[in-house]
Amino acid sequence: MEKIFDSDDFPARDAFSAWEKATADAVMPTSFELCGTDIFRGWVRAMPLGAVQVSAMAYSSYVTRRTPRLIRVSDPEIFAFGVTKSGSHVIEQNRNRTAVRPGELLFFESSRPFETHADGECILIQFPRTLLPLPDRHVTQLICRALPGDQGIGQLLTAFLTHLAESGTTYTPRDGARLGTVGMDLVTATLAHFLEREDDMPSETRQRVLFTQITSFIERHLADCTLTAVEIAEAHHISVRSLHRIFQQHGVTVRSWMRGRRLEGCRRDLADPLKHHLPIHAIATRWGFSQPSDFTRAFRVLHGITPSDYRNQVHRHGDQCGTQSQVPGAPG
Repeated sequence: MEKIFDSDDFPARDAFSAWEKATADAVMPTSFELCGTDIFRGWVRAMPLGAVQVSAMAYSSYVTRRTPRLIRVSDPEIFAFGVTKSGSHVIEQNRNRTAVRPGELLFFESSRPFETHADGECILIQFPRTLLPLPDRHVTQLICRALPGDQGIGQLLTAFLTHLAESGTTYTPRDGARLGTVGMDLVTATLAHFLEREDDMPSETRQRVLFTQITSFIERHLADCTLTAVEIAEAHHISVRSLHRIFQQHGVTVRSWMRGRRLEGCRRDLADPLKHHLPIHAIATRWGFSQPSDFTRAFRVLHGITPSDYRNQVHRHGDQCGTQSQVPGAPG
């Protein structure tokens, strides 16, 4: 993510006005008022993903208002979905007033006035309302209503946003476009789920979301070397044939996708100085390789170097071998 604003970069007397300008450019124009202090502390980072943007921010206590006048002056006509990471957040919009707890999701828009009392941290995904393939008359029912972000499809959206906010990975423009699609699919699926209107989603969105759900399930069970295609299919109420067809549409097999993610998990652990004390066979077992010889052979085929040589090389020269950007929700 690119740094948009950090209060440490400004004299104390200028930080708050600089924050107001930075958030107007990065999110939408609003007015701000500090609460209980004259000193503002905060930061904003943003990642453009085509027409979609993900922003992470932290801030000391304030009140922000988007008034009818500000809307008349400038309305980007966007929807935004946010997950609260910490602190206290109370928002009023569309005749609803909601206190949002950490871990909960909140949906709001730029075209209606709102008022927010906030301090802490949040992550936002914002997008033109024209990108959402659901009727406005339905989605407006969820504006300013706290939604659970710790289960089901809401948890997938939360994990996606958190990964982007915390990852140090550099993505290519092509990756960014794919990430924007993944984000919109998860937003659409989350809203459709809470509206109980999954059938309103385009079929291609349903297929991509199902792939994301399946791969997320596999990621959580990579350590289980006995995990089978039958178990994966049953967990998602589809046939094994359908499961294989879904992966074939992404140019991989179920087995090769699992193997690739396990090898990537092993590579990260081998490069981690905090795990330097772990035997290589223990790392392999942790990621679902029951036979150390199978792991060594697969790792060497992929990276052209044995796991032990890779570990030694990384800790001598830095992790410059075999690293690749990984798009969440996309095959590895």
